[in-house]
Amino acid sequence: MTTGAGKAELVRLSDVTKRFGDAAPALDAVSGSILGGEITGLVGPDGAGKTTLIRLMTSLMLPDGGTVEVLGFDTAKDPAAIQASIGYMPQRFGLYEDLSVQENLDLYADLRGLPKAERAAVFDELLTFTDLKRFTSRLAGKLSGGMKQKLGLACALLKKPRLLLLDEPGVGVDPISRRELWKMVENLTNEGIGVVWSTAYLDEAEACDGVLLLNQGKLLFSGKPADMTARVENRVFKVSGIVGRKRQVLAKLLDEDGIIDGVIQGEAIRIVTRDGAKPEILSAGDGAKASPAPPRFEDAFVDMLGGGPGGRSKLAEAQQTLTARDERPVIEAKGLTKRFGDFTAADDITFDIRRGEIFGLLGPNGAGKSTTFKMLCGLLKPTAGEGRVAGFDLRRDAAEARNQLGYMAQKFSLYGDLSIGQNLDFFAGVYGLSGQRKRERVALMNEIFDFGRHAGQSSKDLPLGLKQRLALACAVMHEPRALFLDEPTSGVDPITRREFWTHINALVEKGVTVLVTTHFMEEAEYCDRISLIYRGRSIALGSPDELKAGVVTTDQPDPTMEDAFIALIERSEAQTKEAA
Repeated sequence: MTTGAGKAELVRLSDVTKRFGDAAPALDAVSGSILGGEITGLVGPDGAGKTTLIRLMTSLMLPDGGTVEVLGFDTAKDPAAIQASIGYMPQRFGLYEDLSVQENLDLYADLRGLPKAERAAVFDELLTFTDLKRFTSRLAGKLSGGMKQKLGLACALLKKPRLLLLDEPGVGVDPISRRELWKMVENLTNEGIGVVWSTAYLDEAEACDGVLLLNQGKLLFSGKPADMTARVENRVFKVSGIVGRKRQVLAKLLDEDGIIDGVIQGEAIRIVTRDGAKPEILSAGDGAKASPAPPRFEDAFVDMLGGGPGGRSKLAEAQQTLTARDERPVIEAKGLTKRFGDFTAADDITFDIRRGEIFGLLGPNGAGKSTTFKMLCGLLKPTAGEGRVAGFDLRRDAAEARNQLGYMAQKFSLYGDLSIGQNLDFFAGVYGLSGQRKRERVALMNEIFDFGRHAGQSSKDLPLGLKQRLALACAVMHEPRALFLDEPTSGVDPITRREFWTHINALVEKGVTVLVTTHFMEEAEYCDRISLIYRGRSIALGSPDELKAGVVTTDQPDPTMEDAFIALIERSEAQTKEAA
């Protein structure tokens, strides 16, 4: 069937409902369509129903209500016909890490029934397409995150599909690899292939031809991204010329009636006003001015969900103000180097972080930022150089240093079989709390994060947003001087992310020092300073505005943080080639 625009309708969803047990529906009467020659974004936070919907399209699951038609076939009646004509890349693609790139291709060619006579030409085309020709003998387990995704894409394309289903291909992938993946997928649509790109990154939604926006199993929006952002047209402003501490100003702005959302953007603040309201920026102080800014998809999503959580943090209000012990920075890296055999993962990394500062570590997958992060947490012993936290040397005084920091891992690292209360009790004990002090802090965390109605539930069964709140509660239980946050908001909904950063911003105002890694370039804007790490070395150090200003050109007069990230790495690559 073709649409009025002449594009084939590859998928038709009619009141699709799916339940698991007695919980609320994973999908609740979802209807929509997916066209050939387009990228359709299946957009929403973790738990929205994206993976469930994709698995229904593959016929790996069947709906409890409604119908799913793929390429003209009913998924309940003709699963084999559908599976023979689609390409599918699951969220955790099943690469065999102990096989090489070529061996993985051979295996999936066997599984997909690709005739041996066609394989050489198909392999050559796909390896060229994904730029993996140089790595055919490398074990899949030794590939970076971006390269693994490219290999997964190649395996999904061994038999050219009419419909390609990609379940969160950009998760945990740096901006350069994500941009490369997008170019590859856009080239496929030129051949008429329909692509479903599932994502929790709302900036990716803007690059799609069409969007199905899900939240808690419900379809909130279906259409072109521009139609979604139009709902906040003329309601988004950039507040500049701020005098004083911008985080305090943001908190005050968020408490104004006419402002529903706001985030730090370098030295400025980006706000979204209520429909019909004029931006009130009296809280921003004398000299501040608000100028119109282009709306983003995320602005419209936050508006659709009723606005952000406001500027108040009960967590920070209960935090004692941390005063400077001396003039030394709270976190120090001096020549930190880590070698694994002949491979240098981090090379002479040097920076310091002052009290009440948010410092970001950015870099592509495999660049060395996680290695640097782990050395400063005391989780990895450096080969050379030294690290300090709150004045304690991580080599000689590791236990004392760890007691001064709170750590929130990239993946949920609490004890899944323990309940919320048991995790809070356990981590309070680990951080040396006991008696009345321990009881008070655990009770406070339960009150602040509203854990009460989930108190007895196993942590592994919690929704992602609640897991993130629990991880933060455990990390700040002992009122640490430094917080280490490793991609803390990956996959969560925008309201939960706003809530998280409201707490972090307010804690920083109480003197807490923060080291954060992130692939969200918007979150990089929240940092006071950033170190960009590439191939084990720090290639740039400065504020977000300084890094962006350093890549301004006549063709790119107002670069984004992502533009700066990519330009600085390309510049480093060019300098390395010149030196060679």
